[in-house]
Amino acid sequence: MTIKIALLRSGERVISDIQEMVVSEKTIGYFFNKPCLVSTRKPASNPPGSFQIKLAPWIPVTKQTKIPVINDWVVTLVDPIDDLVKMYKTQILGDDKNEIDQNDSVDEQSDSDQSD
Repeated sequence: MTIKIALLRSGERVISDIQEMVVSEKTIGYFFNKPCLVSTRKPASNPPGSFQIKLAPWIPVTKQTKIPVINDWVVTLVDPIDDLVKMYKTQILGDDKNEIDQNDSVDEQSDSDQSD
């Protein structure tokens, strides 16, 4: 399982279990399994340096859970912060029985400021 955030040409940030779509040893696109839009906002009531994250179905009117996306639409793929991975696994994949509020607050400093 490879959970990534894809930034699309449309500006949408999509978190998903992403698999490469390969033809003749060349990646031509990706399969997004159970994709969700990631939206963030900084509410006034939270401490400085934190924000709220909301997950919503990427294409809510489809029965498909595995959606093909061609290479040309993907600007970049990045690793999400640990709190977002946990939120996605719990809410979307059902990996954990502990429920998390859909509008979780996340400390902006957690993993995003670390360099590899």
